[in-house]
Amino acid sequence: MSEIKTIGILTAGGDAPGMNACIRSVTRVARHHDLRVIGVNHGFTGLIEGNFTDLIRSSVSNIIQRGGTILKSARTPEFETPEVREKAYEAVRGAGMDALVVIGGDGTSRAGAAFGDQFDFPVIGCPGTIDNDLWGTDFTIGFDTAINTALESIDKIRDTADAFERTFYIEVMGRTSGFIALDVGLSCGAEYIAIPESTTTIESVLQIFKNQRSTKRSNMIVVAEGDETGGAFKLAESVKEQTGVDYRVTILGHVQRGGSPTARDRILASKLGAAAIEGLLAGKRGVMVGEERGEFTYTPFLEASNRKKPIDAYMLELSSILAQ
Repeated sequence: MSEIKTIGILTAGGDAPGMNACIRSVTRVARHHDLRVIGVNHGFTGLIEGNFTDLIRSSVSNIIQRGGTILKSARTPEFETPEVREKAYEAVRGAGMDALVVIGGDGTSRAGAAFGDQFDFPVIGCPGTIDNDLWGTDFTIGFDTAINTALESIDKIRDTADAFERTFYIEVMGRTSGFIALDVGLSCGAEYIAIPESTTTIESVLQIFKNQRSTKRSNMIVVAEGDETGGAFKLAESVKEQTGVDYRVTILGHVQRGGSPTARDRILASKLGAAAIEGLLAGKRGVMVGEERGEFTYTPFLEASNRKKPIDAYMLELSSILAQ
């Protein structure tokens, strides 16, 4: 029999569509097991400050379709220090929490690991990040919505690119990973995809102009913001210096984080939230719950955040073939 009677839940770091669906699932599955649920407002900052709210079933009604997070989020670099974590632990124990569910990306996983290790406290994580860069899960909460949001915008840009026979460079999120750029680039029929995991050279981009058929005048080049070329503007200007081809740049930015989550993200978030509670009750701690090939996985926090998740090299090769 588990000794856990009260759990805390927080969202931290960059928000991702589907976080609310995960909060809902964690809360209702916990309540199903007669656990008390305490919401922590503003991420680890709220944990330090004791900014807590009791959550019951009705607290999470009508949020599954909402983007963002009802618990709000924050980046809390000071949580890296043991003294600050000590203050947070005092607040956690003062509120009667026996375990903690954290929803977020790599920084959230590292913070959860540090907190759990320092105080031998049960912490389990759910992967909430649009970047899809956490090891131990096929997809992260928010990724599907982000690529669909980006794709909708790019499809509209393609119309004007064709109308004016222009080259457009589209910069998408992906500070250290190219998952968004790769999926979006393949699905929008991009002529070139620039991502951090693959070497991008000016020569490789120039080659697409050399290979153009005489009837093709518009091009769509998708660039991950973390690509080694320095982003869409730098890449576009470098190519123009070599070819004289004019360009337009669109940076999609934070629009990719917003909006109502897709069905896939709602389902994934609901399943992972439930698996987090079931894992805690089974004695799991210091891990991030994920789903791989339809099976739940529990990956140690630091492995999930620090181990490099590879892109699908075949998708990159296929996009190049299809763009010719």
